[in-house]
Amino acid sequence: MATLIHLNGPPGIGKSTLAALWADRHPGTLNLDIDTLHRLVGGWRDEDNRTHDVLRPVALAMAATHLAGGRDVVLPQFLGKRDAIEAFEQTATMNGARFAEVVLYADRAESIDRFHRRPDASEWDVHNRALVARHGGAEFLAAMHDDLQDVLAARPDAIVIPSRAGAVEDTYAAIESALAP
Repeated sequence: MATLIHLNGPPGIGKSTLAALWADRHPGTLNLDIDTLHRLVGGWRDEDNRTHDVLRPVALAMAATHLAGGRDVVLPQFLGKRDAIEAFEQTATMNGARFAEVVLYADRAESIDRFHRRPDASEWDVHNRALVARHGGAEFLAAMHDDLQDVLAARPDAIVIPSRAGAVEDTYAAIESALAP
């Protein structure tokens, strides 16, 4: 049975790194990193274009197609609203796949600090840092963390994995163990 693995967590917690590692170690898995899709849309840097809103349905369609083909999907994406998570869960269910919700977690202060320590390795990283700054910086990140707390309270089946800075292999092993049949 195919699986859609949603790696949720605050920005800078390691979702993209772990998703890339997962896809590398599980051939055929689609690493559906929505942040990488932004650069495929003209005008993605302009917030008024609402590129993210356009890409969510594209990501759902990509997930559905890959799952329908019997292949796994890993989705490294902060989703702080239940309805957004439920849309991906429903996509998995409708395509005969399992939905695994994994939340990479650190406390609020550590999460904010990790975002600020993360290097700007891509055009998206630079853009995202500026976007967070425009929306209030640390206060914006704190609100995202609070939204994640609300999601966790409402979704008790989510698997919470502590994420320590620099402990990529340990965190990967914890995810692998938690998702083992």
